[in-house]
Amino acid sequence: MQVVELMTRNPVTVLADTTLVAVAGLLAQHHINGLPVVDAAGRLIGIVTQGDLLRRAELGTDRKSTFWLTDFLMPSRVQNDYVHTHGRHVREVMTPNPDFVSPDSGLAEVAALMTQKRFRCLPVLEDGVLVGVISRSDLVRALAGELLGAAAASKAGAFSDAAIGQDILRRIAAEKWLPQSGIRVAVAAGTVSLEGIIFSDSERRAVRVLAENTPGVKAVNDHLVFVDAATGMPLMTPM
Repeated sequence: MQVVELMTRNPVTVLADTTLVAVAGLLAQHHINGLPVVDAAGRLIGIVTQGDLLRRAELGTDRKSTFWLTDFLMPSRVQNDYVHTHGRHVREVMTPNPDFVSPDSGLAEVAALMTQKRFRCLPVLEDGVLVGVISRSDLVRALAGELLGAAAASKAGAFSDAAIGQDILRRIAAEKWLPQSGIRVAVAAGTVSLEGIIFSDSERRAVRVLAENTPGVKAVNDHLVFVDAATGMPLMTPM
């Protein structure tokens, strides 16, 4: 899936001299996380987000200087912070030259940027022109659609117990970080029973999730035995 399939086209934009009163109103009205900032020619020059409005003097959330030496030795830092927390226009709080993606970018790239840099939305540029915005909400909606589709397909399909069991074992074998022996799978009327030995709770959870994601599975019963790798002693089953 690519950005072009999920992005919001013709997004609401603001200019650098737009007031923050107007920005706050637009963010609330459209239920969005951020607004691209463009120049008079429509070229992207920045982005202003909800996060840019969190530290404000009006809310009492601005950073108060408590160390006089910082004010003395790094006045530009204090001055810039004052502009950000007291400014009245977009140009004073926006992030200039923001990161962006293209319409043919994959969702893996978008998710990586959003995770690594804590972005909630990203402008979408095509040949240097702003053509859309993609947000975390867009990815969540896409995920919801995929999950619903997979659930419907699994429910509608005809899967024999034997085929389900073979599919689970095949999936376990494909994941080299899972235990490749010692796990037994039994299936009856779509209900999977897992038996065998695992050596960590993360192994248990991974095997269970793998089974739950196999088409045709209705329920999973976990009978795996948790063994301490250091002592070889079975431990109480973590649930």
